Amino acid sequence: MSRPISIALLALLTMWTGIAAGAQDYPNRPIRLVIPFAPGGATDIIARILEPRLTKRLGQQVVIDNRTGAAGNIAVELVAQAQPDGYTLLVGNISTNSINPIMFAKRSKVNALKDLTGVSKLVAIPNFILGSPKIPATTLKEALDYAKARPGQLNFQAPLGSYSHLDMLALTAAAGVKMVHLPSKGAGETIPALLRGDIHITESNVASNIGAVKAGQVKAFAVTAAQRLPDLPKVPTMAEAGYPGMGSLNWNGIFAPTGTSPAIVNRLHADIVAAMKELDAEGALAKRAIPVSLSASPAEFNTYVRSESDRWRKIISDNKVSID
Repeated sequence: MSRPISIALLALLTMWTGIAAGAQDYPNRPIRLVIPFAPGGATDIIARILEPRLTKRLGQQVVIDNRTGAAGNIAVELVAQAQPDGYTLLVGNISTNSINPIMFAKRSKVNALKDLTGVSKLVAIPNFILGSPKIPATTLKEALDYAKARPGQLNFQAPLGSYSHLDMLALTAAAGVKMVHLPSKGAGETIPALLRGDIHITESNVASNIGAVKAGQVKAFAVTAAQRLPDLPKVPTMAEAGYPGMGSLNWNGIFAPTGTSPAIVNRLHADIVAAMKELDAEGALAKRAIPVSLSASPAEFNTYVRSESDRWRKIISDNKVSID
């Protein structure tokens, strides 16, 4: 019995020695940062602003790799199935890492909640509840009352199964309103659709829409931030508008494949947080209406992602949302 135990212990010792050695000289080659969405969106913008800072801190080139498609699942699968060595990372968000594991549970080859581990949250972008200039409302209550008086006649727009889709379902249910959901490809379609009057009330992120709101092109009935935005002090929070706890923050964060050495994850966390704090101090993201929101540790971030997923699971179940 002693010989097999000794061999097993030796194998275990060798494995941990290899992991420790790999973590000690990490990184020694370029790191791939996989983006689940096309260039130009909020997730891509954040990654490209972070990249030079992170390259400098890690001492190795960080390479941006946009892998679009399947609501972000293509990128998630690529990273989840990569070697857990810290050289392939994902910039995920509220949808790819907390909603999609529920919505696409039967379709996806991986489960982001199990197959990816969080490194740190990066930002938490608030959302507007927006209104078309075609509807006669100046407050959220007026807008919802207008919709309530016209059941099934007003539309909102959001990608199927996205946080904005689920948020609008929760809001209209709370208000007793029946609206028609028009699936879209992303936030870029929101303003044109509101201006045309194709959609009437909808949720979309502040970063993509603050310019149109400031210009008076569309109405902002409320913002999902905890406090009013300094640039738009007249726009109330959801709580002030009468719907406390409704609406989401579109957070983004960095993830590594599950099984990545804790030493590497902790190294990445320290450098990512330091780089983001530099960017925050310089206002590089604030000027784009993208608030920095960092995790104290990888463990804290993982707990946050799981709690977010639990919240979405209830909303999805309550509203009987499914993707066929």
